[in-house]
Amino acid sequence: MIRIIIHGCNGRMGQAVAAAAASDPTIHVVAGIDKFSDKKSNPFPTYGSLEECSEDADVIVDFSVPAALPNMLDYAVNRNIPLVIATTGFSKDDLDLIAKASHSISVFQSANMSLGVNVMLELARNAASALGNLFDIEIIEQHHNQKLDSPSGTAYALADAINETLLYSKNYVYGRHSKHDKRSKSEIGIHAIRGGTMPGEHTILFAGDDEVLKITHTAFSRQIFALGALRACKYIVTKPPGLYGMKDMLTQQSAVTNISSSNKDALVTVNNIPHDSNAVARVFQALAKENINVDMISQTAPADKMVNISFSLPRKDLQRALTVINELQTSFPTISMSTNGQIVKLSVEGTGMEYQPGIAARIFTVMAEQNINIKAITTSETKVSFIIDHQEEKKALEALMMAFEL
Repeated sequence: MIRIIIHGCNGRMGQAVAAAAASDPTIHVVAGIDKFSDKKSNPFPTYGSLEECSEDADVIVDFSVPAALPNMLDYAVNRNIPLVIATTGFSKDDLDLIAKASHSISVFQSANMSLGVNVMLELARNAASALGNLFDIEIIEQHHNQKLDSPSGTAYALADAINETLLYSKNYVYGRHSKHDKRSKSEIGIHAIRGGTMPGEHTILFAGDDEVLKITHTAFSRQIFALGALRACKYIVTKPPGLYGMKDMLTQQSAVTNISSSNKDALVTVNNIPHDSNAVARVFQALAKENINVDMISQTAPADKMVNISFSLPRKDLQRALTVINELQTSFPTISMSTNGQIVKLSVEGTGMEYQPGIAARIFTVMAEQNINIKAITTSETKVSFIIDHQEEKKALEALMMAFEL
């Protein structure tokens, strides 16, 4: 059970968080804080300030106003309580205060707690990378008529994500009511609409010659932000001091998303190759000439001016590969080979592996617990591939699936 204090509990979002928490058996609201403490009749104690609150809590969830930030940070740091900050409209000085507090406590900050919006951020980065300066970029956001800050924090986050991708080559232009110049390629236009009870919509326009790409996220209720804030509570409560965001939480959830196996491969090791890049190149040039695809290439550190190279390849190409490499012995008489056609290649993949430490440790711990020996390993930012005996395939897959809850 995670005990939370809702800071700004009587506002629209504070009430949405309280309602979502009431439906979550793992969350218990121990208190609420609001300047207008008598405005609502809440099922939990409500105070006008944090100083009045004596309840023990595991996390403070903040949907208040920027002016309340310094006092909240002091309270959280003094009591060693993690923070989930969903308030927007902070100044640079405010952000510096948040960063300073994160040296003492764990702080989760996001301008938007929606999973969809944070996927939108990644889409915006990808679009900016592909389209670059060929397309004009405009951001339009709309919200209810009670929202105080303008443009929204999410609009800024979208603009910042695009600008970071484009090496900060853009400047922000807010509206165009006083502009009498042609639009510059260096601009990102940001526009705000306020009216009615709209929870929020954000659209990015990439406008090119005779084509327009639109990326839009529409929030139909505040519940999505409330549920995102509660997910953040569950994430941050076990974290060490530091500043975290939605990307950290999402990449942890997507650290491992796929585990696959291939039992149609063979493993080749070429021993005692001269430690010379030309010699190594000759090996792979010879294989390429025969249209033999190789995978999982690894090389040992040099010893006595020699290296060993291992690689996997389709089992059907094994004999052709042996013939090709044997022909190289006339040029490199020291080389020898070992092969294994009774193997299976396992791959553990996930977009979040790049940012989540400990994945390799978990993989190899699982293999050790199953008494499965590993014959070769290669890695990238988002994948770990390794080779084991073919008879261990079923046992290894089942153990890995269980370990990563897939």
